[in-house]
Amino acid sequence: MDGVETALQGLSEENRKTITRLLYGAAEEFAQLEVPEAVQELSREGNFQVAGYKVPCPKEQLRPQRIVRVGVVQNSIVLGTEEPLLDQYKAIEAKVGRIIEAAALMGVNVLCLQEAWTCPFFFCTRERYPWSEFAESAEDGMSTRFLKELAKRYNMVIISPILERDHAHCETVWNTAVVIGNNGNVIGKHRKNHIPRVGDFNESTYYLEGNTGHPVFQTHFGRIAINICYGRHHPLNWAMFGINGAEMVFNPCATVGGLSEPLWPIEARNAAIANSYYSFAINRVGTEIFPNAFTSGDGRPAHKDFGHFYGSSYCACPDGSRTRGLSYKDDGLLVSEIDLNLCRQVKDKWGFALTARLPMYAESFTAAVQPGFKQQIIVDPSLCQDHA
Repeated sequence: MDGVETALQGLSEENRKTITRLLYGAAEEFAQLEVPEAVQELSREGNFQVAGYKVPCPKEQLRPQRIVRVGVVQNSIVLGTEEPLLDQYKAIEAKVGRIIEAAALMGVNVLCLQEAWTCPFFFCTRERYPWSEFAESAEDGMSTRFLKELAKRYNMVIISPILERDHAHCETVWNTAVVIGNNGNVIGKHRKNHIPRVGDFNESTYYLEGNTGHPVFQTHFGRIAINICYGRHHPLNWAMFGINGAEMVFNPCATVGGLSEPLWPIEARNAAIANSYYSFAINRVGTEIFPNAFTSGDGRPAHKDFGHFYGSSYCACPDGSRTRGLSYKDDGLLVSEIDLNLCRQVKDKWGFALTARLPMYAESFTAAVQPGFKQQIIVDPSLCQDHA
């Protein structure tokens, strides 16, 4: 099966509409964007999927529309992991460059790549070398230089999740998203807030939790933020980006089917609903095999692959609707045409920010982190009598 969408194709029209409403939060499927012939040609040459959707939003009387085309990219690696590192990177760069060209022809204004897009997701191996050599400067590393040129050429904001080498602080490594403006300038960066210690996700071997807080970047096309990978499991992480004013929050990931797939369609969509912004869930695709076998600490025999990265990237909207996902197994570009006015419209309708009661929770959280904290549990008096 090439994703959940393929399982819906044989349904009757009535059942299809019901399933669409429940799975995608809309009574009707989103209108598809036209894919120019030049993009179709690039897609055929590069063997990647292109899908585009127009998210509906009521027009307002006093505010002009704020239409933005947002693109997300999912891709597999190109060469085997035993090949020289520079060759591996250059092969990925060439593939991604072709997809970015397609995004430009689709009129994309803001584009986000997948987590650690410049390299295989080697963290399962726990081997520091040669893999740590992929880390680079966020400001002037080779991937940043490459994307700065494309951002300026295509008048596009590009979010580039990489491994950052922090030369100013003892050359430590961070999992970082670099935000490149449409003028080819580096606007800033955000470092991953939550680091997994589950399954083969041995990321703390290489880097620890980030120290950049929850920044929101004001760009020419709206306010954006990046919730990197494992942070999607933490509702407060999503919430702080919304509190800081984000209108679009990107979730670049690398996650495998045996671990997280049942959670995948839910978490980014929940975040969009709870925080009245657009969220974009982005996952790589393919199975990456490494030269040396490694164990998972769960009794299984040593193995050389992480599992299958299942793609399925999608856009979720403030009103709870979402696009269909990209392929389960193929490279792809998803383009969503959105109106940022929908964020305020949903806030006015549902009043989640109005009813959030942040001071109450701030007081409770402050108490919860104190050494003498006692949980607020009220015991049934009859339980005490039973034990008397």
